[in-house]
Amino acid sequence: MSNLADTAVTMTTAATQVETTASPSKHSIAERLTEARARTLLLVAPLSADDLRRQHDPLMSPIQWDLGHIAHFEELWLTRNLSGPIEFSEMPGLYNPMEHPRSTRAKLPLPSLAELLRVAAEIRTDVLEVLETTDLRSQNPPPLLRGGFVYNMVLQHEYQHNETMLQTLQLKQGEPYRAPRIACARTARGSAVARFDGMVRVESGNYSVGSDDTGSAYDNERPAHGVHIGAFDMDASPVTNAAYLAFVQDGGYSRPELWSPEGQAWLAQSQANAPKYWMRDGDSWTTRSMDVTAPIALDHPVCHVCYYEADAFARWSGKRLPTEFEWEIAASWDPSSRSSRIFPWGDDPSAPLHANLDQLTFGTAPVGAYSDNVSPLGCYGMIGDVWEWTSSDFSGYPGYTSFPYPEYSEVFFGTDYKVLRGGSWATRPRAVRNSFRNWDFPIRRQIFSGFRCARDV
Repeated sequence: MSNLADTAVTMTTAATQVETTASPSKHSIAERLTEARARTLLLVAPLSADDLRRQHDPLMSPIQWDLGHIAHFEELWLTRNLSGPIEFSEMPGLYNPMEHPRSTRAKLPLPSLAELLRVAAEIRTDVLEVLETTDLRSQNPPPLLRGGFVYNMVLQHEYQHNETMLQTLQLKQGEPYRAPRIACARTARGSAVARFDGMVRVESGNYSVGSDDTGSAYDNERPAHGVHIGAFDMDASPVTNAAYLAFVQDGGYSRPELWSPEGQAWLAQSQANAPKYWMRDGDSWTTRSMDVTAPIALDHPVCHVCYYEADAFARWSGKRLPTEFEWEIAASWDPSSRSSRIFPWGDDPSAPLHANLDQLTFGTAPVGAYSDNVSPLGCYGMIGDVWEWTSSDFSGYPGYTSFPYPEYSEVFFGTDYKVLRGGSWATRPRAVRNSFRNWDFPIRRQIFSGFRCARDV
């Protein structure tokens, strides 16, 4: 496993060497829009009309609301806001998330699925007609079109709602969701877990984090900027079910000294004694992923733990959670080129052999199963399988500018939210990269979340 050079260095990330990325072609945009919608419809195909309308958990929207919101967000940004000043950030009315919190959406007069699909098809026809007359090759494009940003934003929005819908379907009431398992997660070879059973040293230095990519990166990822990081060790792999089970069996949930005051309050309220979806069966444990219940796979990353659980485990193991900048450096820094990668494996977008992404495995894979998913420093699985909690609060970077609307990022800045990095098995490949920042309340467990630990040196 490689170490950074002892001397401080200033990184120039490969993702930020060019301020804008080339605009995608109109044909490419149309193909991606079609593929995104096909995936959305594939995920909901097994659901009954009742399942589509039901609010399966107060934390989540009815699936039918998500479908309408996806279509109307597309209409707003790819027709109404595209050629003029931004009129709204969210379409007013039924599908506006600011007007209608998740817990209230089941009471809304949602149209039938047939009506939703008819409207979505009409919107898509309008979007493609506008696309045909839009100049994507202008030498001085408006900010929304620079690098095809607004199209990438709308695509990523649908991808992200796919993952949110899968969280809902994991929580589904009634019969478990019949997941259309089209892809199979890879199986690790015998020594794969042992290969990543340790920590990677990252030396003290000056680094660059974030992105100047104005074609795909969100406003909260920008701009690229320098940070100084003290030396630390990072787990070479996410914490596995085996390691977490040892914490559970050692009474981790009943030892107050391992939990922060906030964590103790959550523990008292939740009465949790294991990750969400773990079920005890005598002396053994099982877990459920959609419609499959099976014994816990000890060599898989632990999933469905909240920030407080991750923090308590880290204390139990004599470590801590990494900051988001430590995480990004461990995922991206390449000491041989003295630069940073967009993904752990390089700058090429994800392919099926790179990482456990793209939803259709419907579950985590063994540590080491994806041999390309290793950062230059030797950290495995920093993209895919599980989102990883960091100790960082969600805030803007120095020089942050809200774009194209403050309700995407800015309104969530503060101490209420913790940053997660890396994507999960339920994340679409074009919706994640080393610089991508997710965020959620530290009590949340319905997300496909795990973690890895760090340690000062």
